[in-house]
Amino acid sequence: MAAKDRTATKGRDTRSGNRVIASNRRARHDYAIEDTIECGIVLQGSEVKACREGAVRLADAFARVIRGQVWLDGVHIPQYQFAHGIGAHDPDRARKLMLHRRQIDDLEQLVAQQHVSLVPLSLYFKDGRVKVELGVGKGRKRTDKRQAIAERDTMRELQRELGRRAKGALR
Repeated sequence: MAAKDRTATKGRDTRSGNRVIASNRRARHDYAIEDTIECGIVLQGSEVKACREGAVRLADAFARVIRGQVWLDGVHIPQYQFAHGIGAHDPDRARKLMLHRRQIDDLEQLVAQQHVSLVPLSLYFKDGRVKVELGVGKGRKRTDKRQAIAERDTMRELQRELGRRAKGALR
């Protein structure tokens, strides 16, 4: 039973208790994320089993609104090794995201008017179901990236300084 407990907590997000399958760390670097949306994803059985193995790649993934539906492209979910023939899936197929009609209409309007991108930030299990955290943001230029890195570094230094003062190292 101890071995089962160790594997159950592997890859967990401690803040929310969700088990993270894959995350797109590059997305927050390349895009200024303004808002995030949690949405469901339509998967086949063999895709869910492959997600449990955790070999999903989100690196070049993006979402788009097509005829009133949101589709996720560029996600690579490898074939499950025990699914043969009829049960096997296409690893690079477009997958439908499940959102409320009002959310889809809002996203479609944002993409059309403000020219934002829909980028998947992470894929995770929540209550046994696969969910996608979808980020809404604008692409950053090279100078914007440098500025964001500089801001992050100054905030990190400020936090270090406050920590030192709290410990009494500097007075």
